[in-house]
Amino acid sequence: MIDWLFRDRTTGRYVVAQTPNLSLGLFLVAAGLRWLLSPSGWFGTLLDGVALGAIVWWGVDELLRGVNPWRRLLGAGVLAAVAVGALG
Repeated sequence: MIDWLFRDRTTGRYVVAQTPNLSLGLFLVAAGLRWLLSPSGWFGTLLDGVALGAIVWWGVDELLRGVNPWRRLLGAGVLAAVAVGALG
């Protein structure tokens, strides 16, 4: 089960985490700026929108193109968390 869940199908290596790609990098920067600066008005709204769009982009990308089932589950989990957050 561990082998199936964490092994990269193309390289054969175990992959749990990877270097952030563009979408995750954008999310981290936008969320970090939002946390550090706590801006209001249009700039706060812009940062919220960029962070939300980037994390949804990352979740969909991992769900569809993740290198192993763990990464796909991680993408699905992030999308579920975003959906629950949107409902609450």
